[in-house]
Amino acid sequence: MAILPIRITGDPVLHEPAEPVTRFDDELRTLVADMYDTMFAAPGVGLAAPQVGVPLRLFVYNYPDEQGNERRGVAINPELWISPPPTGEADEDTESEGCLSVPGERFPLRRADRALLRAVDLDEKPFEIEASGWFARIFQHEFDHLNGVLYVDRLEFLHHRRATKAVVKRGWGKPGASWLPGVDDLEG
Repeated sequence: MAILPIRITGDPVLHEPAEPVTRFDDELRTLVADMYDTMFAAPGVGLAAPQVGVPLRLFVYNYPDEQGNERRGVAINPELWISPPPTGEADEDTESEGCLSVPGERFPLRRADRALLRAVDLDEKPFEIEASGWFARIFQHEFDHLNGVLYVDRLEFLHHRRATKAVVKRGWGKPGASWLPGVDDLEG
């Protein structure tokens, strides 16, 4: 198992829709194990394959719920349905999110409070998860990655402008930028 470099905004793999997974083999199992290692090292609560340079429709997640139960898994070739997102301005304290592909930055973003995820696991077994709150937010965030969308692409104008300034200031926004969790310090 290995920790993989995480691609930073501007890398083309982050901005294109990912392809469906068609081969369920040892190579896929190794990728998923490496993605878990990378997500935990970052640290993060989710990681999509495009974030590690692999244009496939899969993501891993790890979210401790309100009761302290760990909700950990892999979603391969997922479909996602969401409730209508709330209207109005996003709250900086309760609705800010970050992204390992835009490390060290956090901006408020309105997301649906409920989501229904349908996918298959590493054994091609279908499953379904109903999620709410932050768990639903994680699914929406990771699913966006599979469609070539970063959360900063969805920000309201003023927050999008702040995000763009941060990207320019750090020299990101171009192909090839990445960071290695546990080695590179890009959080500050």
